[in-house]
Amino acid sequence: MKLRGKTALITGAGSGMGRASALLFSQEGAKISVVDIKVSNGQETVKLVKDHGGESLFIETDVSKEADVEQMIKTTLDAYGRLDILFNNAGIPMVFTPIEEVSSDLWDRMMDVNAKGIFLACKYGVPIMKKQGEGVIINTSSISGIRPRPGLSAYAASKGAVITLTKELAIELAPYKIRVNCINPVSTDTPMFAEFMGKMDLEEGRKAIISTIPLGRLAQSEDIAHAALYLASDDSSMMTGECLNVDGGRGI
Repeated sequence: MKLRGKTALITGAGSGMGRASALLFSQEGAKISVVDIKVSNGQETVKLVKDHGGESLFIETDVSKEADVEQMIKTTLDAYGRLDILFNNAGIPMVFTPIEEVSSDLWDRMMDVNAKGIFLACKYGVPIMKKQGEGVIINTSSISGIRPRPGLSAYAASKGAVITLTKELAIELAPYKIRVNCINPVSTDTPMFAEFMGKMDLEEGRKAIISTIPLGRLAQSEDIAHAALYLASDDSSMMTGECLNVDGGRGI
C-alpha cells in the first residue's frame, strides 16, 4: 500500500475527482477526511469508503470561508492526529461568458473558491506539516490555467493563480520537506461537466470539447485520482513545484 498510515484531507470529495481520489487513497491505506459543501454527497463518499473497509469522516466546509477551513483542519487533526496529504481539489465551474458579461460577483466567487480556498487550507494545514517535518500538498488547477480558451476569463485566471501559488509554496516549503504539486485536468466526465455547458446542448458540447483533445475522450475521475496518488506517494518523492497535465494532449 502506497499510503499506509497516512492521513489525507480531500476537499471537493463529495463527487467526481475528489470522490474517486478518496476511494483510491483509502484503498492504498490512508485515513480520509472527506470535505465538501454538499452534505449528502460528502456523506455518501464516506459511506463508500467505509463499505470498502476504509476509515473516513465527513467535514462540511465552504472552502472560501476562513473559519470553516480552520475548523476543517482542526477536526482532521483531532480525529487522526496528523495531516500527511492535503489535496485541495474543491472548485467551481464557469459557463462560457464574454468578458463584458462577467459580473464582479462571478469573478470574486471564482477567485474565492478556486484560489483563496487553497490559500486558506495551506495557511492552516502547513503549520501541522512543519511540526511533523514532512507533508504533501496537491492542488487541482486546470489545463485552462496554461492554455486558456475564449469565454472562461475568470475561471482561467483563478486556475492560473493556483499554478503560480503551487510553485511559490514549493519553494517556500521545500526546507520543511513539504512537497507541493498541482494537477491540470482537461474537461472531465463528472457532474460538474454539465455546469460548464450552461444552456448548450450537453451532447453537442461534449462532442465539441472532445474534438479539441488529441486522445479523443474526456478525462475520467479515475484518471485524476491516479495522478493524485502518484503525487501523494513516495513514487514522486523528488517532485515539487510541478504541474502534471492529465489532458489527453490538449495542452500541447
